[in-house]
Formats: sequence, structure tokens, C-alpha cells
Amino acid sequence: MDEETTNLITAEGLQAMNVELAELEGDGRREMAARIKVAREWGDLKENSEYHDAKNEQAHLETKIAKLREKVAKAIVVGEKPADGAVGFGTTVLVRDGDGTERKWRIVSSHDASPAEGRLSVDSPVARALLGRAPGEQASVVLPGGESVLTVISVS
Repeated sequence: MDEETTNLITAEGLQAMNVELAELEGDGRREMAARIKVAREWGDLKENSEYHDAKNEQAHLETKIAKLREKVAKAIVVGEKPADGAVGFGTTVLVRDGDGTERKWRIVSSHDASPAEGRLSVDSPVARALLGRAPGEQASVVLPGGESVLTVISVS
């Protein structure tokens, strides 16, 4: 799934992106303008490294804002649960690996992903292996530590 063109996202993910965008456009720009103003007061701009550093960081900030705006504009909010009960974008899946260890993940966009917090990117190898699987089905995934077989316990 090519998220750059489809930009599937949960409602919570879109809200988080909008909050981040507002912070960058508000406080981020104000802080950058203040920094540039202070650096400008330090004298000759040709040899003022603080000024040039601040201007470079301002360019990076504006690039980040533009990319985030584009993601928000192209965002497609996806519902929480596919009708067929299979693993899909926005679902929460409980799996058991070959060692009997159970893990629970919510399948989200790469922007929302945080495996330590139980949010797995839809673009990750594990999520791709699980997509479309129903409870009781198995998925095989190759990880850096070797191949792992995951059994889907439940999907919600």
C-alpha cells in the first residue's frame, strides 16, 4: 500500500496531524521569527552564523509545514472495522506467535505508528502479512530475527 499517494489515516491520526500543523504554524513560526530577529541584531549579516543557522532552520520548518499540509489535504479517514471481520486498516488485532506470546496491535498509518504503544504501521512487514486475515488464520512474516508465524486470535 503506497501511503504517499493514498494517505489512509484514522480520525485520531488526522486530528493529531492538525494539532501538529497548528503548533508549527503558530508557536513554531513565532519562535523562529524571534530567533531571526535576535540574530539580526548581532550585526553584519554576511558573517553572522547565528542568523544563517536560523534562516536555514526556518526553511526546514516551512518545508515540514508544507509536507504536513499536503498530507492533511490528501488524508482519507478510514473507518475502524472492515465489514468482513478481517484485519484491516484501523482494526485492533490480537495475535499469538510460535512461542505462545500474545501481542495486540492497532493497524494505523505510518504517521501514527508507535509499536511500543501498540500502534503498528500498515506499511510494516507484520501488518502487511496480517491484512485480510480473519481469526484463526495464520500469517508468516520474515523479520530480522528470522521467520515468524502469527496466528490471529481476534480482530476488533
